[in-house]
Amino acid sequence: MERFVEGNRAVLQEHVQCHQEIHVVMGNEACDLDSTVSALALAYFLAKTSPAPKAAFIPVLNIPRADFALRTETTFLLQEQGIPATSLIFRDEIDLGGLHHAGLLSLTLVDHHVLPGTDTALEEAVVEVLDHRPLERDRAPGCQVTAELVGSCATLVTERIAQGPPGVLDRTTAALLHGTILLDCVNLSPAAGKVTPRDVACVSLLEARFPELLARDAIFEALQAAKFDVSGLTTEQMLRKDLKVLSSDELVLAVSAIYVDLETFLCRPGFLQDLDAFCQARGYTGLVAMTISFNERNEPSRQLVVYSWCETLRSTVCRALEEATTPSLHLQPLPSPWSCVGAYAQGNTLASRKKVLPILRAALGGPGAARGPEEEVVPPPTPMNSLVEECPLAQAVPPLCPHDVLERVSRIAAGQPPSSPK
Repeated sequence: MERFVEGNRAVLQEHVQCHQEIHVVMGNEACDLDSTVSALALAYFLAKTSPAPKAAFIPVLNIPRADFALRTETTFLLQEQGIPATSLIFRDEIDLGGLHHAGLLSLTLVDHHVLPGTDTALEEAVVEVLDHRPLERDRAPGCQVTAELVGSCATLVTERIAQGPPGVLDRTTAALLHGTILLDCVNLSPAAGKVTPRDVACVSLLEARFPELLARDAIFEALQAAKFDVSGLTTEQMLRKDLKVLSSDELVLAVSAIYVDLETFLCRPGFLQDLDAFCQARGYTGLVAMTISFNERNEPSRQLVVYSWCETLRSTVCRALEEATTPSLHLQPLPSPWSCVGAYAQGNTLASRKKVLPILRAALGGPGAARGPEEEVVPPPTPMNSLVEECPLAQAVPPLCPHDVLERVSRIAAGQPPSSPK
């Protein structure tokens, strides 16, 4: 797998110059771990087994390269498996429209089966679909379709590889698929309502072929921690990682979930200048950030930041949050070093951003705004687990960094006492 990925760019350039077929395998626009690993693993498998030796099989990550840092669980797992980001090919680095116009493009879709409107011209290039959602539309007769309701698209890719020639599946590919299925299926927990017997069977198959794979709990906890690890991000990236946008006729309000404590967030160097630049560049009138952190017992703590240079908007939003009753947020004002920034401790830690959004909608436009527009930022942010959206495992995010988790497991495996978490 490593050599395959590292050689992709040179192979792509060679095939473009020689006017030879380029078969792109591409995930969805969220470009989460499942989409990324499914594209990499299936493209690798096709390159090893395809009867069309002149075609180049190229996995493409369906986001601009600049957004890849926001997919922290994906960057973590690829780094752990020795796949450098410099070797990956992103959507803004390949001209799919130009390749299709030149008659060179074949396209396989993984983890989705409907192209967005901006890619309608590429529909006739789609030759295969591999997805784990119900089909919303029929494909052309010549398109091979696999649509099965399993917990992870990586499960379908694993089944495909397992049915192929022996020896194609290597340890790196197995580790990528193994970790992805575990994260998507919440460590195979029935309580989360995502796992199916086929997901369990694929995890067991990968572990049987590669007994040296990390224990399920270890890799799940490391990936879950990586999903919420924003220590390497800029303030602008932190604000974009999990962002929704509300708007009325004249106002646009950004609403971000931030996975650090309030003090750490407010004390970032150049914090106010970064907020100014973030909002001005995107035309936001103001911003509300919900910070989420955890204590040593893994219990969540939430705080709110309200930012706007428009005093009327800031006062309106603050008053709406303070006076909210459905739900009551039990806010306690906190000191802020800037007049344009309000800060609160949120006593009701069960009130996620999902429950705060209707309060903010109403504040923007009155009663009718409760049904007003709400946008996911494009490209969509990394899907978060239900600390934001309330699933049965809302308390399951470990207060450890992913490297700490793997280091402790490795020490245990070596018969050494685990070091204390940092």
